[in-house]
Amino acid sequence: MTRRVLVVDHEPQLLHALDVSLTAQSYAVATAPDTTSALSLAADKPPDAVIVDLDLPDLDGTDVITNLRSWSSIPVIALSEHAAPSDVAGVLDAGADDYVTKPFAMEELLARLRAVLRRSDCSGGPRTVTVGEYVIDLAAYTAVSDSGHGEPVHLSPTEWRLLAPLLRNPGRLVTGRQLLRGIWGPGHDEHSNYLRIYMSALRHKLEPAPAHPRYLITEPGIGYRFEPGGGVDR
Repeated sequence: MTRRVLVVDHEPQLLHALDVSLTAQSYAVATAPDTTSALSLAADKPPDAVIVDLDLPDLDGTDVITNLRSWSSIPVIALSEHAAPSDVAGVLDAGADDYVTKPFAMEELLARLRAVLRRSDCSGGPRTVTVGEYVIDLAAYTAVSDSGHGEPVHLSPTEWRLLAPLLRNPGRLVTGRQLLRGIWGPGHDEHSNYLRIYMSALRHKLEPAPAHPRYLITEPGIGYRFEPGGGVDR
């Protein structure tokens, strides 16, 4: 199976060099020069791994990592010219799986990429989650009915970013603030109406009775929770 890698860097020459080197190793490569296009590409067609420069022109590269971690466990390797222990620790705490200091040897980066992909393959997290009559594949980003017809359900990138952190934390409250920052970034903490709109859309697609949800539960004024056994919304 061909692995897809998203490379995010503002330096055209390095972006080209990484594209050529990864393609030569039989990876399918997508490239992005900034945070906005990187997050759009990751949401539209989730990669198997992300290599991201921390010094991007529009936002800090850690914003890419934070956003990805809000809805995905995709392995992330951070690139930076800064090698201070505090810098490394901050990036790893944000959710990066590895950290490579610029300039680097291409052989080292490729070895680290293989390592994070192996760890991802061996991780014990669930690949599929059942929500009512639907089987959600968190790795392939598909939702299919198990009613015998196998009908797929289309979820938008934003719906995936809202749904994934709930399914990855069954029975646990995920606050509205966490979701808003993960999906839309800092500065959207007060826009809880966004969550209500997209949660309503998810319920109409996945809940047997959207007006009386059993699986995607609201904790009024706080956030949302995925109830695997089917609870009662309050």
